[in-house]
Amino acid sequence: MHSLDKTDTQLLAALCDDPNSTFVALAQKLGLSRNTVQARMARLEDSNAFLSFDRRINPVVLGFQLTAFITVHVQQKRLSQIVVDLALIPEIVQAHGMSGPADLLVRVVCRDADDLFRIDGTILACDGVERTETSLAMGELIPYRITPILEDNGA
Repeated sequence: MHSLDKTDTQLLAALCDDPNSTFVALAQKLGLSRNTVQARMARLEDSNAFLSFDRRINPVVLGFQLTAFITVHVQQKRLSQIVVDLALIPEIVQAHGMSGPADLLVRVVCRDADDLFRIDGTILACDGVERTETSLAMGELIPYRITPILEDNGA
């Protein structure tokens, strides 16, 4: 990733305000030419500055009313295959390798408690998974955000 200048951070902040902005609208808002915005957007895209679109889709509209976080303890030598196996479970929407007492932190969405029990059992069935601990999310208090970082960096 290339280092961002003030124009890049302003462009990203404008996209946070209105993700559906066109290049022309962004150019007008920031006082730039459309070609400048288009070139910078291409460079940002090429440097993986943007996350996938599906991050913006609320799983509740698909019937997944509950979110849970599952810490997973694994046999380290099987970690690579476990990650492959976990990626096959569609209800796992995110997973992170962790330092500390747990090896993985897995975010899952589920329809109800029975569905969560099934998903946890599927995770436990992966060869090399030793145990899990599950916490039900009671509500998202601070949603995923980048705007404060952009503002802190001169946007």
